Amino acid sequence: MSVLERLGGWIEAFRPAEGPPPQVLGQFLRWCLKGAWPALWLAGAISAIAGTMEVISALILGWVIDAALEAGPAQFFSNHAVLLAVFVGFYLILRPLAFGASAASNSIIVGPNVMPLVLSRLHRWTLGQSVTFFDNDFAGRIAQKQMQAARAVTDVVTEVINTAAFALASVIGSVIYLVAIDARVAAALAVWLVAYILLIRYFLPRVKVNSAARASARAMVSGQVVDTITNIKTVKLFAHAAFEDRVALASMAVFRERSIEFGVISTWFRLSLMALAGVLPVLLIGGTLWLWQQGNATAGAIAAAGAIALRIAQMSGWVSFTLMSIYGAVGEVEDGIRTLSGPHALADAPDALALPRVQGAITFDAVSFAYGRQRGGVEGISLEVRAGEKLGIVGASGAGKSSLVSLLLRLYDCENGRILIDGVDVRAVTQESLRRQIGMVTQETAMFNRSARDNILYGRPDATEAEVIAAARAAEAHEFITQMVDHMGRKGYDAFLGERGVKLSGGQRQRIALARAFLKDAPILVLDEATSALDSEVEASIQHALGRVMQGKTVLAIAHRLSTIAAMDRIVVMDQGRIVEMGSHAALLAQNGLYARYWNRQSGGFIGADERTAAE
Repeated sequence: MSVLERLGGWIEAFRPAEGPPPQVLGQFLRWCLKGAWPALWLAGAISAIAGTMEVISALILGWVIDAALEAGPAQFFSNHAVLLAVFVGFYLILRPLAFGASAASNSIIVGPNVMPLVLSRLHRWTLGQSVTFFDNDFAGRIAQKQMQAARAVTDVVTEVINTAAFALASVIGSVIYLVAIDARVAAALAVWLVAYILLIRYFLPRVKVNSAARASARAMVSGQVVDTITNIKTVKLFAHAAFEDRVALASMAVFRERSIEFGVISTWFRLSLMALAGVLPVLLIGGTLWLWQQGNATAGAIAAAGAIALRIAQMSGWVSFTLMSIYGAVGEVEDGIRTLSGPHALADAPDALALPRVQGAITFDAVSFAYGRQRGGVEGISLEVRAGEKLGIVGASGAGKSSLVSLLLRLYDCENGRILIDGVDVRAVTQESLRRQIGMVTQETAMFNRSARDNILYGRPDATEAEVIAAARAAEAHEFITQMVDHMGRKGYDAFLGERGVKLSGGQRQRIALARAFLKDAPILVLDEATSALDSEVEASIQHALGRVMQGKTVLAIAHRLSTIAAMDRIVVMDQGRIVEMGSHAALLAQNGLYARYWNRQSGGFIGADERTAAE
């Protein structure tokens, strides 16, 4: 590895952040960049050194002109060999090295590391948000905000280093040199700088506001487009391409309006800036010419002042547009702060411990939860599930079955009551350790656009290939997986499944999900309509596999198809968020209550919406 490549490791690009992201801009930037400051300060110092090269260049130019006028053509080269050596050494060695070091600090140390540092911290924080956070927003918009904020922080850092440090060093050096010529020339530059600062102070806050509005509108376009593409099959099935086009165009129209507003303020800024930049050469060159006329300045001083004036005038445009970019980036950072830096609604307790492997006894103690509303969810649920017990949960849609399971997984917190596993309140342990104890297969199975192997390995990433294949065989998935070929020609377990597993049938997705649950081998198993998408023949084989994997585990099985849970140790019947019946299949049939009505209506079918009406 070369010296330059080793410089790229100076900033630890994936170092975790400490604590939550603050919601105040300055503190947020410090949170994002903590651990990178030594490298950033060094990069700023190198940029400042490069900035002084501009003043030294003008200074040497003035020396050469004065020496040439003094010595004349015949004596110049012989009398000023040292000056010429300084001139050549500066332009051929020192100046290139300074600018090369500045480029290396930006392109190797800062640029490639700050972006992943900030993005990884924001992404980790976002992953810790509750399910509600993601339910309330577009997935594409959240992703866009992460990328936008990380890129904007990176832009602020690199531009401050490349421009602010460089320009500040150049201006300070220029003032010092002009004071050496005549304080009145330096005073003229100072007056111009005051006018320049006032111009900046007027325009840049307006630029920031417009930039934030433009960034927000752009994120909304991204979120809308991603939402449409994610649900493209539904769009096509309902023949709503034109409708989705109108929705997207409406978002794009807002973005276009915000962009035009940003363009208007940018245009006025540039016009004002160019007018002011034209004043500086008049002031400095005119002032030194007047001093020369009075005998108080040399021709070299005129040339140096002219070079400085032209360079600062050019730099003022560059600096101003960079500052506009920085303010625009700050606006985008602030916009990202509003979306991403909110506290976790569902956080681990400060003293939360990791939950060790459990036996699987579950207690619902007077549990109520209504998603923050007056009604819905579950109400007053008290239920004891013994370790190793197989519990079926039955009820019409909206009865509270999935809410009960979500509370067990602590995707939400109980509004009243508590849930215990092996006597430990689930709120007293870390969420990660809790969910490692629970395997789950749902009706809407979630697949990643990764290989079949990676999707199964999600159950236990350190599993061997043999264990993956064994889990797939147990879930009746091995045969169809070995026949898969994706669009890139990858085959079998290497084949990618497409976004959300769109390349698989519903039954195939559920069998992959079952294989994942088999591989996880958690002591508690939750089956939420786990076989609803399977045909009868495949379901029969899966039921045998489920029977094997359920041995020794606590099982909560939600089902509309009552035949799939008839053999459970106990069945709980829910209605309107409450437990209304409980017992074995035979005992519930003997009660001739709601469960019996479901069973008689079904004849092996499903609980439909009308069963609930019939039971009321």
